[in-house]
Amino acid sequence: MKLNNKIALVTGGSRGIGKAIVQSLVKSDYTVVFTYKSNEKLSDIIVKDYKSNGIDVYSFQMDQSSRSSVKNCITQICEKFKAPISILINNAAIAQEKPFEMIGDNDWESMLKTNLQGPYMLIQEILQGMILSKFGRIINITSIGGQWGGFNQVHYAASKAALISLTQSIAKIYSNKGITSNAIAVGLVQTEMAANELNSEEGKKKVSNIPIGRIAEACEIADTVKFLCSNKASYITGQTINLNGGMYFG
Repeated sequence: MKLNNKIALVTGGSRGIGKAIVQSLVKSDYTVVFTYKSNEKLSDIIVKDYKSNGIDVYSFQMDQSSRSSVKNCITQICEKFKAPISILINNAAIAQEKPFEMIGDNDWESMLKTNLQGPYMLIQEILQGMILSKFGRIINITSIGGQWGGFNQVHYAASKAALISLTQSIAKIYSNKGITSNAIAVGLVQTEMAANELNSEEGKKKVSNIPIGRIAEACEIADTVKFLCSNKASYITGQTINLNGGMYFG
């Protein structure tokens, strides 16, 4: 356990934005834990890389679409460190490029189960420890798609819009208990998950229309997460921070 005694859980922390968030929080002396769904080999490589540099980072398997998997993961983490989770970064998500008329019921259900029900279950399972500690930071990684809708990702956009609403509801209910709840709505970011969209004609048009003139780096998202985790952000709650290079001003 690190000196500041705060455990930070980053879901989906082995790639893309999640990996950058892990890297950023490690530098702030948190005890950092990340989850992976199936790629145990990759998560082990990441943990060993940190270990070789004298840094302890921990990984746990979790399928956030399953309540039992979420409960089991949270229990393991709290038992290992004998402490509650202080910071929750709901980053893990799935995306799918599909015309609206081709989206099936299974596509829709899978998207909302992972991108919305997962964060809801994680918050629910972790919340009691935050309440007892009178401290908590909940940060949900959402998307510009949840603000202005989706074209070939209607179900993805719907899940991210609902996540923004969940963020606001948690802030209304629990901010007076020392728990802040905020969302970060990202635009286009250089990640493996976004590669397909960026290579499409629609994606290329979006890039050309970014006022700041470039795509975001994952580390820029991570830096904002780190700030929201800190005491300097203790009066920020219920907000959606737009990190989109000027693509959307709402």
